[in-house]
Amino acid sequence: MAAATAPSPPAPQLLRLLELDPYLAPFEQDFQRRYSLFYKRLKNIEENEGGLDKFSKSYKTFGVNQFVDGGVYCKEWAPGAEAVFLTGDFNGWNPFSHPYKKMEYGKWELFIPPGQDGYPPVPHGSKLKVVIRAQNGELLYRISPWARYVVRDEDKVNYDWVHWNPPQSYIRRHPSPKRLKSLRIYESHVGIASPEGKIASYKNFTYNVLPRIKDLGYNCVQLMAIMEHAYYASFGYQVTSFFAASSRYGTPDDLKEMIDVAHSMGITVLLDVVHSHASKNSEDGLNKFDGTDSCFFHSGPKGTHQLWDSRLFDYANWEVLRFLLSNLRMWLEDYGFDGFRFDGVTSMLYHNHGIGTGFSGDYNEYFGLHVDEDALCYLMLANCMTNLLHPECITIAEDVSGMPALCRPVVEGGGGFNYRLAMAVPDKWIQIIKELKDEDWNMGNIVYTLTNRRYQEKYIAYAESHDQALVGDKTLAFRLMDAEMYTNMSVLSPLTPVIDRGIQLHKMIRLITHALGGDSYLNFMGNEFGHPEWLDFPRKGNNESYHYARRQFNLADDHLLRYRFLNAFDRDMNKLEERFGWLASPPAFVSEKHESNKVIAFERAGLVFIFNFHPYQSYVDYRVGVETPGKYKILLDSDAPEYGGHQRLDHSTEYFSEEYPHNYRHKSLMVYIPSRVAIVLQNMDILN
Repeated sequence: MAAATAPSPPAPQLLRLLELDPYLAPFEQDFQRRYSLFYKRLKNIEENEGGLDKFSKSYKTFGVNQFVDGGVYCKEWAPGAEAVFLTGDFNGWNPFSHPYKKMEYGKWELFIPPGQDGYPPVPHGSKLKVVIRAQNGELLYRISPWARYVVRDEDKVNYDWVHWNPPQSYIRRHPSPKRLKSLRIYESHVGIASPEGKIASYKNFTYNVLPRIKDLGYNCVQLMAIMEHAYYASFGYQVTSFFAASSRYGTPDDLKEMIDVAHSMGITVLLDVVHSHASKNSEDGLNKFDGTDSCFFHSGPKGTHQLWDSRLFDYANWEVLRFLLSNLRMWLEDYGFDGFRFDGVTSMLYHNHGIGTGFSGDYNEYFGLHVDEDALCYLMLANCMTNLLHPECITIAEDVSGMPALCRPVVEGGGGFNYRLAMAVPDKWIQIIKELKDEDWNMGNIVYTLTNRRYQEKYIAYAESHDQALVGDKTLAFRLMDAEMYTNMSVLSPLTPVIDRGIQLHKMIRLITHALGGDSYLNFMGNEFGHPEWLDFPRKGNNESYHYARRQFNLADDHLLRYRFLNAFDRDMNKLEERFGWLASPPAFVSEKHESNKVIAFERAGLVFIFNFHPYQSYVDYRVGVETPGKYKILLDSDAPEYGGHQRLDHSTEYFSEEYPHNYRHKSLMVYIPSRVAIVLQNMDILN
């Protein structure tokens, strides 16, 4: 491709970034170089492809696409192929009757005219294969990288490519919601979203799970394992067909309906997108599509992830950029997704993929030759494209390294993401629960972890996600209550100390994470009510059992079980945030983190949050600093009976501020805070 002739301009707003964080000044040249690479790629796309808009629409020409007149246009990129053919049900599986014509830059095209009366030559629902004659003369039967629908028959190991072009496709009825100020994300997996021991469907999620998500007060659903993956137990992270919605849950139209119904409820829908690597499958994946190991991926060891045993994209390659950017565009426009959570961003950002690297936060770790700036440039292009074409689109980075400016605009030299995951938070809760007695919990350390985030970059706080639910790990509820969850969660059985402690701390941990930990909140499905046990997909190691690959929502609906208390608290916590919008408010002012008393107090969004983590000590007339004078009342109380608490607080009590400065606040209150309780107070003189 022709190189851009004009010199690259500097990042237009880099000074803004350096003003926000002066410690980045020594790395100004790194930011300029990154922006220069982005600018050159963008200009090349504009000069050679007509711009990002046209370039990212390539999914409408690559693969197999039907014209209005019924004719079929086929196009593939297979630079290592000697010849390319299309075969399938439509031609009696004749491997040579429909040859592609060779074009420039390793592309191949084929046009099949319509039949009589405009009848399409490749019928909807018919099976297809691309036949590649490799350089050694071998014939390879491949699924197109651009295939929209692949299925696996029960008696087969590999997936089959099925031409998806129904006479009447699903028509969207509802507009996408406007970008939300406060994101409350329900991380979900369609296949496990049922109490039954089977793979659940898009239809089940639409009619049984979406209403539950709405009732719980979540306004965003993040869908895992949608991009087709041959191995179910990979949790969707070993993608084989990037443009195909997983057929194990239903048809593409079922997914479109599901997203549309979510939009009708005002729920934003995000896709967990895996562009960090790809399955090494070749029969039904991208690997060795043209018979070489360098098609789409780096050749040799550089093209394989040591830990994941998967293939790694060559982000400097023109056609890889076309493929990945078009992939994002297709999910946004064909299905109606509202944004993406990019998986494995740390693996993309560094040539060592973060393997064996403990990131200390030293800025030198984020700049230099060890950074894969081609991958970073792709992410900048992806965010630029989505923001340009769909300004309401949300993008989230899963990065454990803490790369500075990842969530700053591209024009500042940043990565362009809207949010990043606060991945240190769940690790901190696990460490505390595993290693420390309740009396030894460090309040300052908890507050530090929840508030230690980059200024002016938005973070998604979460106490736990799918990672902690997987077999080999434990959810917070299971760590707190363990085996007693099997025997003592009934309200008909005595409330044991273990269950009581678990229920109270589960609520407190989630509320303090929600209110103090970031600019958005995430929960993995089922964890809101303390789902017991772990998550394990059918595999040889468990005799292909679905027993742990399900979500027992029935537990939260059973009035004789204590799970309903946690479910009710989670719902009311979300509803309170919906009312006051603390996630979209400036960071909290923490007035107290008292080590011996085990008390944390802070103000955010006009509310006062008080947590007493002490296992047995309650405090009468405990002084808490506040900034705004007035009469305060309890809005949320984790000790309320509907949440499985002990009802030690009288909600009719009025707390009046005093002209008594305390903990750097101009006023203060005297409150009663029982042990292991979280309360939220509102100033009634400033009604919301």
